[in-house]
Amino acid sequence: MARDPLIVIPARMASTRLPGKPLAEICGAPMIVQVWRRARESGVGRVVVAAAEGEIADAVTAAGGEAVLTDPDLPSGSDRIWQALETIDPAGRHDVIVNVQGDLPTLDPALIRAACDALTNSAADISTLAAEIRIEEERTNPNVVKAVIAFREGQRSGRALYFTRATAPSGEGPHYHHIGLYAYTRAALARFVALPPSPLEKREKLEQLRALEAGMLVEVALVDTVPLGVDTPADLEKARAALAKSPEKRT
Repeated sequence: MARDPLIVIPARMASTRLPGKPLAEICGAPMIVQVWRRARESGVGRVVVAAAEGEIADAVTAAGGEAVLTDPDLPSGSDRIWQALETIDPAGRHDVIVNVQGDLPTLDPALIRAACDALTNSAADISTLAAEIRIEEERTNPNVVKAVIAFREGQRSGRALYFTRATAPSGEGPHYHHIGLYAYTRAALARFVALPPSPLEKREKLEQLRALEAGMLVEVALVDTVPLGVDTPADLEKARAALAKSPEKRT
């Protein structure tokens, strides 16, 4: 089967804790442009920003990137990605779709490659990432989503059994911090966005549970770092400081 990956970055201006965050300045560029740069640095394939507003699309195209406008009222980033995909690739050339969130300006491009490889090297419908929790308080923090994974013997990947805000599984052993970066087969993404929100998805407020409840196979690759997501002004300052230490990533 041919594999032609496409990275899509959904972005919208609405944010309760950091309004207008896609355009927040980080080392001389809007945050969405920094995320676009990290995606390009991965070398995975074509990169497109799925923008809910024109000002986001304008910022990306001014930096030399590709953007497509999507309906601002779409309910989720997955829906935004699917609408963008139908617009830019109606012929279905791209058969692997990578969802990179628009608030990860310091993302290690290797993580994008890891998610893509986890999908293309398995029979899964969807792939995602997790990292072992090293900070004790994160085990019980409901804002840290845990992945319960059936690892294959001797491998750093396995099948997702569940995702939860609770501390799971119980008993002795490591817990894993889920990283919300996904790769989908095109068919899986089409099926996913056509499904209604599932009971466990609504209960845990975790969209990925919709896929598990529908019987879709989700592969999880273990990585060593959790990327910094920018949700607050404090996160923004951390991202600025981190990129300021990496001059090669500023342009």
